[in-house]
Amino acid sequence: MISHKRNPPIGSSPGTFAIPAASPKPVITLIDYNADGMVERVIDDPSEIPPYLDTESVTWVDVEGMGDEALIRRVGEIFGLHPLALADAVNIPQRPKADLYDTFQLIITRLARINPHDADVETEQVGIFLGKHFVLTIQERSGDVFDPVRARLRAGAAALLKGGPDYLVYALVDTVVDGYFPVLEQLGEYLEGVEQHVFEQPHPSQLRDIYHGRRQLLELRRAIWPQREAINSMYRDDDNPFVSDHVRMYLRDVYDHTVQIIDMTETYRDLASNLMDIYLSAVGQRTNEVMKVLTVMSSIFIPLTFIAGVYGMNFDYMPELREPLGYFICLLFMAIVAGVELAYFRRKGWLGSTRRSDHQAGAAHRTREH
Repeated sequence: MISHKRNPPIGSSPGTFAIPAASPKPVITLIDYNADGMVERVIDDPSEIPPYLDTESVTWVDVEGMGDEALIRRVGEIFGLHPLALADAVNIPQRPKADLYDTFQLIITRLARINPHDADVETEQVGIFLGKHFVLTIQERSGDVFDPVRARLRAGAAALLKGGPDYLVYALVDTVVDGYFPVLEQLGEYLEGVEQHVFEQPHPSQLRDIYHGRRQLLELRRAIWPQREAINSMYRDDDNPFVSDHVRMYLRDVYDHTVQIIDMTETYRDLASNLMDIYLSAVGQRTNEVMKVLTVMSSIFIPLTFIAGVYGMNFDYMPELREPLGYFICLLFMAIVAGVELAYFRRKGWLGSTRRSDHQAGAAHRTREH
């Protein structure tokens, strides 16, 4: 399903939010950690956040849901976010990008997953703010997309606990990008199943299946292409004060993953386009087979109709009409004519299964010559 941009009213002031009415209420989770350990808690009031920002540890605040504009603006004030950057993270869907500000960097990314109810591809916007000692994520909906990263922190993963906020952002973006692979694998299996049915028994309902697959791939393509550009700019920008050279090496690996995803997406799009051509060719071939059978049957009955028409004329002087066995002789003659036609059509390959490969035909020709 392709999302449509929800824009603020025309003429509204910069930084105006356009939050969908159905957005869930925000749930704020805070994780504060360093090499010695971590603290994890649910925040009921944004005023509980500032004490953690005054330390040298890494503070990750995750906001799931956008259904409370006042609360989100309060969180933005605490982190000193520019109103335009905050609006970009909230107004959905935004094009994935990486914008650099004086005190933070904004990364807009889109994660992909399969809706378990209708098997459609869904993309969700995630805004990531990277500062010197903090990471703020704002998710469109509540979910468990970042649970693998939380699990690594709880398990005491040294790379995360000792890494800075830029390494945490790398882990989050890497989790989002890797989530595309199972979605593409499922779409690939779906298209392979459609391909098998198209070959075996083309049916008009398969047009809907092919079109559905193409729409899902288009949604993924719209999400991953700009995401590749954003990640590319993050790891190539040597002047970015928020990303260390150590983390840039990891971001290059994420960039390689986006390239792989784009290659897979383009491959499946080509497959979907070819499936449409194969379906049309299969339907055309079936139509030709039906027309061939009808033409052969018509060709057989044309001379029989001619014979029946001749003997159906009402002339008094037709010697065959007085013949005692004339009726049976006429039927026998008609049967012989039909048999000769059938044998001729079969010899020409217009009727029956006389399919031989070119190699077999050539071998048979050489045998006859010897």
